[in-house]
Amino acid sequence: MKLRCAVLDDFQDVATTAADWSPVLDHVEVTGFTRHFADEDELVAAVSGFDVIITLRERVSFPASLIARLPRLRLLIASGMRNSVIDYAAAAEHGVTVCGTESASTPPVELTWALLLGLARNLVGESSALRAGGPWQSTVGADLHGSRLGLIGLGKIGSRIAAVGAAFGMEVVAWSRNLTDERAAAAGAKRVEKARLLAESDFVSVHVVLNEGTRGLIGAAELALMKPSAYLINTSRSAVVDQDALLAALHDGRIAGAGIDVFDTEPLPADHPMRTAPRLLATPHLGYVSQANYRTYYGQAVEDIQAYLAGAPIRRLG
Repeated sequence: MKLRCAVLDDFQDVATTAADWSPVLDHVEVTGFTRHFADEDELVAAVSGFDVIITLRERVSFPASLIARLPRLRLLIASGMRNSVIDYAAAAEHGVTVCGTESASTPPVELTWALLLGLARNLVGESSALRAGGPWQSTVGADLHGSRLGLIGLGKIGSRIAAVGAAFGMEVVAWSRNLTDERAAAAGAKRVEKARLLAESDFVSVHVVLNEGTRGLIGAAELALMKPSAYLINTSRSAVVDQDALLAALHDGRIAGAGIDVFDTEPLPADHPMRTAPRLLATPHLGYVSQANYRTYYGQAVEDIQAYLAGAPIRRLG
C-alpha cells in the first residue's frame, strides 16, 4: 500500500509541478490542499489519514494536541531549516520524524525592496488612478538617494538589504542587541542605538529572528519615535511589530506608511482591519514565494521522503 502524502497550503496548486516527484510515486500518493484549514479540527478531518505531511514555513502549528490526533503521521516535512511552531518532543513521543529543506534568503530581500520602492513612489495608488482614468500624477515620491535606511537586524538578509541600500546611495544604519561596530562596518552600515535609528531613519526595515527577546520589539513607543515622513517595512515575523500599535499609527498618520508581508493571523480573515488600513502596502506573505524557492522546497521534500523510505540520513529538525 502506498504512503499518503499531504501538502498543506498549496495555494497556487503547484506543489506537484514545481519538482520532480517521479522518484517516489511508486511508493507515495501525493495530495495538495489549496485552502488553509482554519482550526485544528478542520485540519485533523482533512489529514488524519495521511502518513506524510509537508507544511510551508511556520503557517501551520503542530502542537502536541494535533500530533496526538494524527495516528498515521510518520514524517513531517517543513520548508526551511527553522520552525518554532512544531512540538518536537511530542513528535518524537509519537514516532514522527521531523525534517526540513533549504530556503534561499534572496526572495525576501527582493520582496523587501519591492515594498520599499512601492511605498516610496506610491506605485499602487498611481497605477490604480491611471488605469481608472483618474488624475495624472497625484503624489510626489520620496527619494532613496541621500536618505537614511535603518535596519533592525543585520544578519544574512539584513546584510543583503544593506548592500542594495548602498547601491541606491542611501546611508545605512543598523541595530540589533549583539551587533558590533565592526560587524556593521563589514556590511556597509553604521551601528547606532535603536532609538536613534528609529528617530532619524527615513525607511526602517525589520530583519530579526522572532524569539522572546524580539517579540513586540517595535511597539507604540518605538513607532512614536519615527518621523511622520518615515516608512516601516516588515518582511520578517509579524510578532516583532505590535500589530495594533501599527494600525493605530497608520490611522493617525504618525508615520507615512508601512509595507507589511507578515501578519499575526494568516491567511488574513476577510474582515481583518489590516486589509483596509490606510497608508499600508500589504502582501500575503510572499517573502519566500518564488520559483527557485519552491523548486528547492518540494524538490528537497522528495529527497527527504526518499531518505526516509531508504532509512538513510535525513535533514532533521529539532
